[in-house]
Amino acid sequence: MSAHFHFAQLQPETLLDALQSYRILPESGLLALNSYENRVYQFRAEDQKKYVVKFYRPERWTAAQINEEHQFCFDLQQAGLDIIAPLQFDGQGLLQYQQYSFAVFPSKGGRAFSAEQDEHWEQLGNLLGQMHQTGAGQVFRHRPQLNIEADLQQAVPELLRCPLLPASLHESFALVTAELLQSIRQLQLPEFNPIRLHGDCHAGNILTDQRLFLLDFDDCLQGPAVQDWWMLLSGDEMEQRIQLEILAEQYQNFTDFNQSELALIEPLRCRRQVLYMLWLAKRWADPAFPLHFPWFATEDYWRQQLAQLKLQQQRLQQPAINLYPDYY
Repeated sequence: MSAHFHFAQLQPETLLDALQSYRILPESGLLALNSYENRVYQFRAEDQKKYVVKFYRPERWTAAQINEEHQFCFDLQQAGLDIIAPLQFDGQGLLQYQQYSFAVFPSKGGRAFSAEQDEHWEQLGNLLGQMHQTGAGQVFRHRPQLNIEADLQQAVPELLRCPLLPASLHESFALVTAELLQSIRQLQLPEFNPIRLHGDCHAGNILTDQRLFLLDFDDCLQGPAVQDWWMLLSGDEMEQRIQLEILAEQYQNFTDFNQSELALIEPLRCRRQVLYMLWLAKRWADPAFPLHFPWFATEDYWRQQLAQLKLQQQRLQQPAINLYPDYY
C-alpha cells in the first residue's frame, strides 16, 4: 500500500477533525511544512502555543515501530537531551484517526547548524555522545537494523526494476552496482556495536537556539554510531579531520569513539545513494513526487547517478579517512 498510497484524501477538514478528536483546537490555519514522506503541519492552538502535527504515511512503519521511535525520544528527553519528542495524550504519543496515525509535537524554531563554527561541532559532540550513551542502554526490537551489504543486496534488484531507469543505461547500472557490492564485500568492514541511532542526522535535522537540538527521528534505527556522524562532515579531507577531532573529543566525555567505524563512511554513502533512488522510485505513484522531483524521470539524472556510483567505486578503493596517529 505505501508504494502506491498518496495523501490526496487527507483534506483540511480531516486534519482538523483528527486534532479535535483529541481536544486539540487549532486557532490558526494549518501551515504545511517541507515533508514528502509524511504530511507535517504547523498550527497555533487555543493556548496560543505553536505545535506541529505529523501524519505518518500509512503502512510505512508499524505501530510497534513508531512507538519505539517515540520511546527513544522519551528516553532521550529523560536523559536531559535537547530533542523534540511527541506530546502524550493519556500516556500515548501515537494517535489514531480513521486510517491515519499521527503525532503532535511542540514547535521550536532555531537557526541552522553551521559546519564553520567550532562551537557547533563541540555542542554536536556532546549531543551525539549523550544520545548514543542513552541509545546503547536499550535495543530496538521492531525498528530496522542497519546492515550495509544486506541493505544493498535487497535494494539493488528493486532499483534495477524501476521503469524510469533508461533501458540504454540498465546494463551499466547493473554492472556498477554489482562492482560496488563486490568491493564492499572485499573491504571486510569493521565490526561495530549496534545502538539506537537518529539514523538521518544531517544538517537539516539540527537547529540551534543557544544550544543545538535534534529534530525528526522518523528514520531511527539500530546501527553503527558513525551513521549519525558522516552526513554532517563537509569540506576537504583536512577540514573533515578537524571536524572529527572536535566532535570526538566532546563525544568521548560520554561514550567511546570507535575510530575503526570511520571505514564505514564510504560504504554508508553508497547505501544512502542507492536507497534514495529507490525511495523516489517507490513513491513515484504519489502525485507529489513527479511534481517536486521531475528530474527523476530524465535520462540526465540517471547518467549523473551512474557517474556518482562510479566515483563511489573509486572512493571505496582509497584509504578511509582517519584521525592523526597522535590523536589519542
